Amino acid sequence: MDFDETPEEAAWRAECREFLSAHAQRKDPSTLRVTMSTMADDEEAHVKACRDWQRTKAENGWAGLTWPVEYGGRGLTGLQQGIFLEEESHYDVPTGMFAQAIGMMGPTIIAHGTEEQKKTFLPAILRGEQVWCQLFSEPNAGSDLAGLRTKAERDGDEYVINGQKVWTSSAHVSDWGMLLARTDWDVPKHRGITFFAVDMRSPGIDVRPLKQATGGAEFNEVFLQDLRIPAANVIGAENAGWGAAMTTLTSERADIGSNHSMGFEQILDLARRFGVTDDPVIRQKLAWLHTSYELSRYTGYRVRTAASRGQAPGPEVSVAKIAVSERLAFQGDLVEEIMGATGMLWGADAPDDGYWQTMVFNGQWMARIGGGTEDVQRNIVGERILGLPREPSNDRTTPFRDLPH
Repeated sequence: MDFDETPEEAAWRAECREFLSAHAQRKDPSTLRVTMSTMADDEEAHVKACRDWQRTKAENGWAGLTWPVEYGGRGLTGLQQGIFLEEESHYDVPTGMFAQAIGMMGPTIIAHGTEEQKKTFLPAILRGEQVWCQLFSEPNAGSDLAGLRTKAERDGDEYVINGQKVWTSSAHVSDWGMLLARTDWDVPKHRGITFFAVDMRSPGIDVRPLKQATGGAEFNEVFLQDLRIPAANVIGAENAGWGAAMTTLTSERADIGSNHSMGFEQILDLARRFGVTDDPVIRQKLAWLHTSYELSRYTGYRVRTAASRGQAPGPEVSVAKIAVSERLAFQGDLVEEIMGATGMLWGADAPDDGYWQTMVFNGQWMARIGGGTEDVQRNIVGERILGLPREPSNDRTTPFRDLPH
């Protein structure tokens, strides 16, 4: 394993810092702010700020680093992108609204889209013109995503869509959505799904925000009634949407697994401020948390070493999402334990304007559930990496129409 960067990697990191320093302010570790778009009062401003920063990166050649040059990217390596994201995390820049467009839909279009779709969507995404949402989950199809029942029926050059989606992040501010719908009910559930790109301002879409405990409404339920989508908006082929969806979800898991948003030093500083660093129980938990961060760091070195040598990463990439999920759960409980009764405060009454309650305790669930829950990820690791047998079932061979619902 290589712990030191090559001269080329060090030079690239310096180049990243030069760009970031010229266009953004470095974060002040002593100032923690709530930046989630769930805060309704500044939501519009947050979306605009994300668009502006994305456009700044695009205009200066720092958007879509790994994307093909012909579609606005730079054709660089995943290693170079990882270094840039590490450096970007140290600057006070808004990026959240483009996690789905850049991190999920972009790779899916690159892998499965037509040439016309690539030319239409990819440059617009990189310029910050399109915020995307993920219309996957349904009331009865969450972890078992292939059990979705939203129906798509072909009508000439269009598909007519009817159904319901739920827990759709940012649907109310999105320009486009990635939609999964069932086009064939007479084949096993994974084979009859089609992946669509849908204009979120189309007639037949009813977005209803779901009010959260934070007071905001980042999630939505989305009702689709006689929604018409051009056949040209199918990503991949009809009934082959599961493969495209797996590209989307794999990209999402990788993004979560490489999370750079929080560091151990911030948690340690909170413990010092509350005078609990001499508590033996808190100290032991801080030690565990520090160990978790270090394990992730060294796992990152393994991935980076493989990339530097032109090798495909091993199982460490698959377990990264689980590791981050477990740390976020532990970390969320720990910050509340550190603050004690103060942890029950909210907003301006709480330390750092409620940063710890909002971003760390409540915010953990987005990463833990997004991209598949911990249990789903463990099944994937067990079956695809460890070679354990699948759970016995008949839903992979039985036509979807015949399955009990």
